[in-house]
Amino acid sequence: MKTGRLRDEIDRLDARIVALLNRRARLAERIGRMKSERGRLVYDPAREEEILAALDRNNIGPLGRGDLQAIYREVISACRKLEKRLVIGFLGPAASFSHAAARMKFGRGADYSPQDTIASVFEETEKGNCDFGVVPIENSLEGAVTHTMDKIAETDLKICAEVFLPVSHCLLARGARSRLARVYSHPQVFGQCRAWLQKNLPGVELIESSSTAHAARQAASEKGAGALASRLAASVYGLKILAERIEDDTGNITRFLVIGRMEPRSAARNRTSILFSLPHRAGSLYDALSAFKRRKINLTRIESRPLRKKPWEYYFFVDFEGHLRQPKTRAVLKELDGICLFLKVLGSYPRSD
Repeated sequence: MKTGRLRDEIDRLDARIVALLNRRARLAERIGRMKSERGRLVYDPAREEEILAALDRNNIGPLGRGDLQAIYREVISACRKLEKRLVIGFLGPAASFSHAAARMKFGRGADYSPQDTIASVFEETEKGNCDFGVVPIENSLEGAVTHTMDKIAETDLKICAEVFLPVSHCLLARGARSRLARVYSHPQVFGQCRAWLQKNLPGVELIESSSTAHAARQAASEKGAGALASRLAASVYGLKILAERIEDDTGNITRFLVIGRMEPRSAARNRTSILFSLPHRAGSLYDALSAFKRRKINLTRIESRPLRKKPWEYYFFVDFEGHLRQPKTRAVLKELDGICLFLKVLGSYPRSD
């Protein structure tokens, strides 16, 4: 078949895709009106995970899973915008990894509100100035983000969803690599790219910055300066990508939480997060964990944090598989309530890993 005929077929398919997308959007508008009449929120994390799971089942290639999901996340975002344009708070500035995670979850159809601190993300969401907030909770290399753990212990907001963002670093600059005299980035990023920097930029001055986004902004304003930051930072600050995936360990992933005032319904796969403290007696932690073991509930994370204003006392932050509406989840929480000094459910939400 000649190239012209193939292109004609692509044009016909594109026309059908556009018609189907607009048909989908009209249905989304109708659903949005029904939600508004019933006082329901437009964001439904469980429904979105169901859509993405169905894509995986129906996808026969050659498009990969990640590519198809990225396309559909934007389709979902554009349709959601017809119902209501959400405001999403994140740890700024623009082009931070928190911004990238928020964009990954909510797409281009939302408005984004950068905040100076993790505490501010919580505060703006609590006040209703942001519909949802996106905050980092743990990194596969660096471990827990303690600021987020402390704030989520204090707030009445719920965990509504989660995002897993692969963290990949790029060398960004306005000019050529050969003209770089200095490179800005966060100190952790310099550590994660140490071998690449020693091999490819020997003698170039490395200057620490408070974040990769600040580093990119600095590089955009200085001649002979570069930055180690994300692809999003290159787009936001008008920089060229001189090298990609320069991190020494390619398995670096950060998990983010979506916080808000909603309680998502159960999805096909769920995670529940809780917080509890225990009495000072032998075996109390064993008793608490045994409640999960007897019901064959899988724990996916457990962290301890000191209780503020109570030296040498701790609370435990636990994630496990299951949803609050499932009988064995309700049963384990009932048992824990009789063991723990304090028990708080932080949220039940769709699993994204």
